Amino acid sequence: MTVPDLREELSLVATGYVRVAGVDEAGRGAWAGPVCAAAVVLPLNRPDLLHLLDEVRDSKQLTPHQREALLPLIRSLAEGVGVGWASPAEVDELGIVEATRRAMMRAVAQL
Repeated sequence: MTVPDLREELSLVATGYVRVAGVDEAGRGAWAGPVCAAAVVLPLNRPDLLHLLDEVRDSKQLTPHQREALLPLIRSLAEGVGVGWASPAEVDELGIVEATRRAMMRAVAQL
């Protein structure tokens, strides 16, 4: 199991970015239904951040119960959270890749 780290995020901060958002999707592999994306900005300057997020993994590696249990922790730590959706009609019209991109852009726009 891959353990998350902050190397990529910290390298972006070192080049001048003030905040870095992590973005991921759910529902892309489904045959029908919407695509959901979330964008989260975490306080990268917090020294205990990785320790606090020790149980966070790719959502596909967690049970639904584990994902639900982690939600309050992530929301309490986050500097910003956005959620975006692409409807089943958008998936049909645009294709899964473009619909996923739009859901991600909508999530980022909420930050």
